[in-house]
Amino acid sequence: MDFWEVIEKRRSVREFDRVKGVSDENIKKILYAAKRAPSAGGLYPTDFIVVRDKETKKKLTRAALNQEFIAQAPVVIVVVADTEKSASRYGERGRNLYTVQDAAAAAGNLLLAVTALGLGACWVGAFDENEVKKILNLDFGKRPLTIIPVGWEK
Repeated sequence: MDFWEVIEKRRSVREFDRVKGVSDENIKKILYAAKRAPSAGGLYPTDFIVVRDKETKKKLTRAALNQEFIAQAPVVIVVVADTEKSASRYGERGRNLYTVQDAAAAAGNLLLAVTALGLGACWVGAFDENEVKKILNLDFGKRPLTIIPVGWEK
């Protein structure tokens, strides 16, 4: 699929095939694309937590206002900003703005890679941030910015 076709086909998918999984090879390609996004000062303060565990996906679903399609997806990728990494160079602007911009750029690349591989995904921004931090045991300064369920469209 060429670039313009990927741009044209990318959309939010909220119904996933519950049988067909997503290969580790595809996850590696998706994360590679996400990590190639631009980053303020070349710091790359974005982490990606890949969730396949059924119980963890259910907990994330509850934290995300019971958006059930999250638990349906075979894989959920949580995009996490390391606010302190950017703050170490850029202070409050890094902590409050650059980390969000960097994570958003990475999530955008991630979604385009998903589409290029023929998979579907949805950017989920409506969730209880503190609850997601607890579920994923995130350290101080780690901020979940989006939950992205990934799978084959139903």
